[in-house]
Amino acid sequence: MALPLIARLLLLLSSILLIIASPTPVTAPTVKLPYGTFSGAYSSTYNLTYYRKIPFAASTAGKNRFRAPQPPATVTNGTYNTDQAFDMCPQRTVNGSEDCLYLGVYSRPWTPSNKGSRQGLRPVLLTFYGGGFIQGSASFSIPPSGFPVLNVSQQNDYVVVYSNYRTNVFGFLSGKKIAQHRDTDLNTALLDQRAALEWIQKNIKAFGGDPRNVTIWGQSAGGGSVVAQTIATGNRGKNLFQKAMSSSPYWPKTYRYDSSENEALYTAVVKGVGCAGVQDEISCLKTVDVQTLRDVSLNLSTSHQYTTSSFTWGPVIDDAFLTTPLTTAIKHKALNAELLLTSYNLHEGENFIPPGLNSASGSGGFNSSTAGFNAWLAGYLPGLRGADIQKLKMLYPENGTAEEITWNTSYTRAGLIYRDLQLACPAYWLSVSARKGSLMEYTISPAKHASDTIYWNQVNAVQTSDPLTYDAYAGAMASFVQTGDPNAHKVTNSSVVGVPSLKDGKQFVVRSGEIANGNVDQLEKRCAFWLSVGDRIPI
Repeated sequence: MALPLIARLLLLLSSILLIIASPTPVTAPTVKLPYGTFSGAYSSTYNLTYYRKIPFAASTAGKNRFRAPQPPATVTNGTYNTDQAFDMCPQRTVNGSEDCLYLGVYSRPWTPSNKGSRQGLRPVLLTFYGGGFIQGSASFSIPPSGFPVLNVSQQNDYVVVYSNYRTNVFGFLSGKKIAQHRDTDLNTALLDQRAALEWIQKNIKAFGGDPRNVTIWGQSAGGGSVVAQTIATGNRGKNLFQKAMSSSPYWPKTYRYDSSENEALYTAVVKGVGCAGVQDEISCLKTVDVQTLRDVSLNLSTSHQYTTSSFTWGPVIDDAFLTTPLTTAIKHKALNAELLLTSYNLHEGENFIPPGLNSASGSGGFNSSTAGFNAWLAGYLPGLRGADIQKLKMLYPENGTAEEITWNTSYTRAGLIYRDLQLACPAYWLSVSARKGSLMEYTISPAKHASDTIYWNQVNAVQTSDPLTYDAYAGAMASFVQTGDPNAHKVTNSSVVGVPSLKDGKQFVVRSGEIANGNVDQLEKRCAFWLSVGDRIPI
């Protein structure tokens, strides 16, 4: 049937407007910022303007080690070429540099329509990488990470920023002496992230971004970073972002900076690098070789992988920025964003528990027996009381079902406990506490941690072979970034369900060949338990 004349005219007009709004640049774009002029590049293949390397803070070496990020140096030698990779911050093994506080920007081409006004400015997405808070990098190639989300629909047109932040001992060393010294700060990794948010407020208009329409997003520890920024009292009232999207947020136990656990870590680091007994330990730590610090940090995180400290390094509770634990912030619904979209994967807790729990013979001191499970539980959650453990075992019996999962083994049981406490419940808590929040569950086998990234991280064949999942999943994410509503720019047709509000007791379920809405009453009950014992974990 032919379209009515008015419909055809509207379709033609929208096509003309799209062409006008997305002109193809002839030369590499250049932006002028208060501290320098920066040249970018253009990809005709993906129709992207991009700036891969922009300094947003000074080097963290020397005096700036273990210190809040300092302002970037002014570019005085002409135009800065941003079309280059940048170093990751020092990693857990041998890679990285302390001159690492750079970020990248990409978007569809943009031309200012009315200089000095907000007309034509687009939403902004700041992304934090994962890596367990011990590793990771924001440097990207073309097509960049996250491009499949932007590319799922031409309805969405936003600016993407990827920023580095310090990890492991360089980003999270704490203790009384760190807190008290004039040249050191706590949670420097989180302060790096806030510095990127502040950079956006000052500079993103030059790239066509709207500083009053910012979403933060991350997966795993990147999702945990979103948790931290969303509950941080140090961000309260600053309006640095309005929306938050957290995918499988890894949220480790958060001890106070001067707790016995963190003081023991500080002492181990000082002793391990040879600064014990020195009059000024902090000055000594700032001069230690990077590799020496890395080696000590790696030994600590490896030894703690399946014990009470998990990966060892991560956010701590301080007196200035992250002043309250997650469970306390949730009880008070004290969030820095009103709109939340979060997700978790069905079996992702199994990535983090001892493999020995999966076999009768076991390994690493763990096996699949009930005694093996109890030994793991006692080491993983030593602060729980007897009554707490009894209630936990009622919620997580030896044989049971929960949402999309059924179990009868210690391995799956332990994985579900870990998933709920450190991944699914943080996702649930954020969205249920927001003014408007939604939760997504990814169940396509194997549904382990990061399994879902195949649909949104890098361009690949699965997005073409499984358009239903790609369009529904990535489409909801893109719509949320653009509008604050995962359904406003829905890509799938009316026969496919949209993303429900969590306040209605429903979640968005991604199954193989099917998109559905599912109940969250069981998850709500289990998360209520974890919320009630949060101060004894602590989380």
